Amino acid sequence: MRFDDIYQGLISGNEKLALVGLGYVGMPIAVEFAKHIKVIGFDINEKRVQEYASGIDATNEVGEAIKNTTVEFTSDASKLKEARFIVVAVPTPVNKDTTPDLRPVEGASRTVGQNLAPGSIVVFESTVYPGVTENVCVPIIEKESGLKCGVDWKIGYSPERINPGDRVHTLTTIRKVVSGMDKESAEEIKKVYDIVIKAGTVPVSDIKTAEAVKVVENSQRDINIAFMNEIAIICDKIGIDTNEVLYGMNSKWNALGFKPGLVGGHCIGVDPYYLTNCAEMLGYHSQIILNGRKVNDSMGAYVADAAIKQMIEAGLAPKKATVVVLGITFKENCPDTRNSKVVDIINRLKEYDINPIVTDSWADAEVAKHEYGVDLVDFDKIPKADCVIVAVGHNEFRNMSMLQIKELFKPELKNDEKVLIDVKSLYRMDELKASGLRFWRL
Repeated sequence: MRFDDIYQGLISGNEKLALVGLGYVGMPIAVEFAKHIKVIGFDINEKRVQEYASGIDATNEVGEAIKNTTVEFTSDASKLKEARFIVVAVPTPVNKDTTPDLRPVEGASRTVGQNLAPGSIVVFESTVYPGVTENVCVPIIEKESGLKCGVDWKIGYSPERINPGDRVHTLTTIRKVVSGMDKESAEEIKKVYDIVIKAGTVPVSDIKTAEAVKVVENSQRDINIAFMNEIAIICDKIGIDTNEVLYGMNSKWNALGFKPGLVGGHCIGVDPYYLTNCAEMLGYHSQIILNGRKVNDSMGAYVADAAIKQMIEAGLAPKKATVVVLGITFKENCPDTRNSKVVDIINRLKEYDINPIVTDSWADAEVAKHEYGVDLVDFDKIPKADCVIVAVGHNEFRNMSMLQIKELFKPELKNDEKVLIDVKSLYRMDELKASGLRFWRL
């Protein structure tokens, strides 16, 4: 059976590419490919599919392009039978005990297997630990399809590198790692991705290597941010400004430029656990990666504790204080709330019997309520505060003047009784000092 004619079939319009999973990763891939070839976009979420088909992009990843795309959006899995190149881009979260939750990729594998046409290539983009694609996904697809991998169909892996909310480093401008189960599949997969990846593809020798690339690159970032968070804690205890220390450090040519912060989201806050879980299965217990995770997972509580301390020093009674939190998404200028560590700040405050008011125009109010039990309040309806925690660096918060920030507080408070917690160091130190506010920043 031939597999080296798929690329040519896609280019000529005789074949179709299918995307399984239309979230923050899958949907932009589908839309980009559809500029060049025929694409089927499948997702089990019928509401999401209907929104896309109506030209609505709730992820805000492609914007107006969703209105003109030729992607055939569907929740009918049988449509996958029309495609010979299938890309799987479903989420890979962790369970409460931080072990990998493979249910989404297992479910996607069953769906693909039940609708797999002979002569197809299946490529997984979901972040997994080395071995999952071949040892978990392949057997499921073989069982459901009755087709033999390597004979009737072939498998590959190409880790997603999309950065939600990033308008500079997009799908087409990020070099993409590609791999296949053998030379034939690897070459065909590379040619297909080269259709849209302007920055170029990076072939690696096998699927396990490609799987490792993704979890290692995000674990590296996680560890570097954990180091910065430790530095922030130390600087706080010394009584010096972390941002100024980093400014001085970054004047050296080989400084890495990382900053402290809340590490959430679906990648950096999750992928290290996939790597350490793989290591555990092989008899090795992580010494650095897990400790980095421990530091980063503790930062939400650390910020909340800092807010409590500042309120007490300001002479406020924290239990009676009105605390306003600006932002709940896991990163700035993005509606994605998955694994948001701002929720850790909120939950820590609740341990002190404080129920903060949370506002975020980027976030979906229904998702925030369903996932975290948080009722979002419109910005123009938030009450005057004793303490304001700027948790996310959305442009609307970053661009606020000190006068606008001061207007968020109760007018009867003296300036040094108004507590501002600047988690992302959005505001200049000279402006903060001139404001007279009691401020603290990570």
